[in-house]
Amino acid sequence: MILEQLAAWDPMCRLSTFLEHWRQCMNRTLASFALFLAANFAPALCVASAPDRAAIASVIDSFRSAIIQRDKPRFLGLFVSPDLPWQSVLSDESLAELRSRDPQKNKLRFDPKNNPTSFIDFVASSKATSEETFSNVVIDGDGDVATVAFDYTFLSDGRATNSGKECWLLVRSEAGWKIMTVSWSVRLAQAPRQN
Repeated sequence: MILEQLAAWDPMCRLSTFLEHWRQCMNRTLASFALFLAANFAPALCVASAPDRAAIASVIDSFRSAIIQRDKPRFLGLFVSPDLPWQSVLSDESLAELRSRDPQKNKLRFDPKNNPTSFIDFVASSKATSEETFSNVVIDGDGDVATVAFDYTFLSDGRATNSGKECWLLVRSEAGWKIMTVSWSVRLAQAPRQN
């Protein structure tokens, strides 16, 4: 009542009343529009469906535990083919460090012998324990193909040897999700300084 009396007396008060009413209407309109978008388009904006995410998360966990347990058959069973190529790339800092000892080192060197089989053979024959940890995992896909990206750290006897970003491409076969290829960046761990 007081606001109405002031509005009749002061044109600026009428303007502020109008603006307040307009703000409330806009808030309701925006909220309604947001609900409309969420109801109609949220499925299209989501990453992989919950069942796919769960199945792919199981592949990630199997990858990790097969390395820890040195389980070659289980590790190779995660891939479309045990000898598919995969590729690493050195960070600029790591390349500079390696080139200080060997000027012939390359940032990117393709080697067809670098594959899941040679990796798990290295892990299984090493006297040191091996583990790869994952964080910031992002899974995306459409039910038949998927990508997985995460930050990783590779540990040997509990000490980080290298870390970086790792990306997988997966396909869903009749036997479940299989890894098609793996690419990763390599940031070498800093060696302890000698005093």
